[in-house]
Amino acid sequence: MKLIRVLVVEDSLTIRRALVDVLRLDVGIEVVGEAENGKRAIELCMAMRPDVITMDMVMPVMSGLAATEYIMAYMPTPILIVSSSLNRGEDFKTYDALAAGAVDVCEKPSGEDLEGEWGRQFVQTVKLISRIKAITHPRGRLTPRRPPAAAKLNASQGSPGLIVIGASTGGPAAIVTILKSIPSSVSAPIVFALHIDEPFAASFAEWLDAQTVHRVSYARDLEPLAGREGEVLMAPPGKHLVIAQGRCRFSSTPPRHSCRPSIDVLFESVAKEAPGNVIACLLTGMGRDGAAGLLAIRQAGGATIAQDEASSVVYGMPREAALIQAAQQVLPLSEIGPAILEQLNANLRMTTT
Repeated sequence: MKLIRVLVVEDSLTIRRALVDVLRLDVGIEVVGEAENGKRAIELCMAMRPDVITMDMVMPVMSGLAATEYIMAYMPTPILIVSSSLNRGEDFKTYDALAAGAVDVCEKPSGEDLEGEWGRQFVQTVKLISRIKAITHPRGRLTPRRPPAAAKLNASQGSPGLIVIGASTGGPAAIVTILKSIPSSVSAPIVFALHIDEPFAASFAEWLDAQTVHRVSYARDLEPLAGREGEVLMAPPGKHLVIAQGRCRFSSTPPRHSCRPSIDVLFESVAKEAPGNVIACLLTGMGRDGAAGLLAIRQAGGATIAQDEASSVVYGMPREAALIQAAQQVLPLSEIGPAILEQLNANLRMTTT
């Protein structure tokens, strides 16, 4: 049996030893190195070529964010961020690391959690991440790019409807890329659901607001979509978001595909609400959440897009959508924003003729 080779990066000796001990309890995992700062993490990554790196964010000499950016640019390796969700500044660094190509994030353990549910979940996540093929992700790819002049939209031309997006593993970077390719003058609200652990979701909308020209906020219960053109509304952590009668509504019904918010729940509500005037995108992520909802939107007359395999961190959800023919287009991430704009222009032409 081929062992999963893990590099543990953490400046606290106590926490680092605890992580190593938990990993070594699993016979399928080999800890090949330990690093106390980002600089040493890079050195060991180059020398050991691990299958997975667990990465702290706040460290001396070189931060976890700087190390993640370097590793993903020059020696792509699946990275699991192990961070504290109690500090807003550390949350922002975590989001930056996810945008730089880190695969997932989990909260740092407390002492009593190590041999219980936290330890089991941590080991399971490391195993899942080890199966992901990391792609080169230099931060330069996230610099804003102007959309083609022909794709720019004038809000006074009329309303083309609604843009909805769903994403999971690898989603933060993908969403940033798409939003940066869509101008703030777009005459449709953008609503999205992202799978991110609840402790880390609290500040994500605020972080995303600073990454693009769009105003980004968490949706509020009973909030109307009218007048929110060009704005981005995110499903809040721990609640399903549905669109009904032109308003955002929350639901606390059971998780779907073990997810709440669920992309399927959002997409299926949109398919009933405004079927012919919707553009839906399903992005990178594990599992199959969103595939059935994307199909419902397509069958109701909406435009549907799925991210392709080559540009996905995890080709799970979009693959499921492609298999059931839910996606009219399967596109590289770099082409999804322009495709949304093209479809919006087509919708506007239909509404003005």
